[in-house]
Amino acid sequence: MSSRSLKPAPNVSTKTGARRQLAKTLIACLIVVAANVSCGRAGQRGETAPAAQTTPTAQRSQTLTAGQPPQQDGALLRVCADPNNLPFSNERREGFENKIADVLAREMHRKVEYKWWAQRRGFIRNTLRAGECDVVLGVPASFELALTTSPYYRSSYVFVSRKDRHLDIRSFDDPVLRKLKIGVQLIGDDSANTPPAHALTARHMVENVVGYTVYGDYSKPNPPARIVEAVARGEVDVAVVWGPLAGYFASRQKVSLEVVPVSPEIDLPFLPFVYDISMGVRRGDDALREELERVIERRRAEIETILDDYGVPRVGREQQLQATS
Repeated sequence: MSSRSLKPAPNVSTKTGARRQLAKTLIACLIVVAANVSCGRAGQRGETAPAAQTTPTAQRSQTLTAGQPPQQDGALLRVCADPNNLPFSNERREGFENKIADVLAREMHRKVEYKWWAQRRGFIRNTLRAGECDVVLGVPASFELALTTSPYYRSSYVFVSRKDRHLDIRSFDDPVLRKLKIGVQLIGDDSANTPPAHALTARHMVENVVGYTVYGDYSKPNPPARIVEAVARGEVDVAVVWGPLAGYFASRQKVSLEVVPVSPEIDLPFLPFVYDISMGVRRGDDALREELERVIERRRAEIETILDDYGVPRVGREQQLQATS
């Protein structure tokens, strides 16, 4: 994977209302690496679209309007997902969202059926809104392109570093960051970048930042993993990564890595690093959302176990475990 220097994003320091809107836009573009469905460009150099990706028929797309969900097959749970996006999903169904989808389907007495599509610009339009599938796992609770369920986990951006470096970085205000090479996830060249990128820019830390696109080289397995691998190899000293991605790939490196949540949770005036994650259905499909919420509640313990197995860091999880012990 190639890397690039981070350029200052315009209008980072704006009024609170503008920062709130910026945060919503950023997270809609990135979260889970699996929610970057409205930003970025497919077909970048070095990327290959998956063979399973086909264009939905225009006739079917035209029949779908807000408030009028398509006829659903009651025997199927049709899931929109990326075929090459671990730890979230892949076509071998090895991701934690694949496992959670299995839990949902069993409880609903349905069979899982996938619509595979690379999560680039147009993902929601060509899958959920086109009626090719009925639910997307792993979207922000505030996601505007879908009707979302109650959250089923809450995670954070994290600092990832080698344990043998003993850096113990927890805040963007730690002065040691100015002396280190920092890896950051980037979305594209249109200044719609991730919260950590904007936090570093606001502190005038640009020259020591190395960007890793969240899309990566799609012709290779697990393209978003490159930023964690760069920490393990010593190409960067520390990286700021979305928690589920960091927790999964950090545990699979040959050297021990430390994963520490970014603190505080909000970079004032309003740039959050912690997000509630939900499932999304088409707007108007209230019946499916309500059914999913009931299943989430009944199978919450099983879902938590899956998240634990994949190393997904959750905000408040430690307190929850203490309360139940």
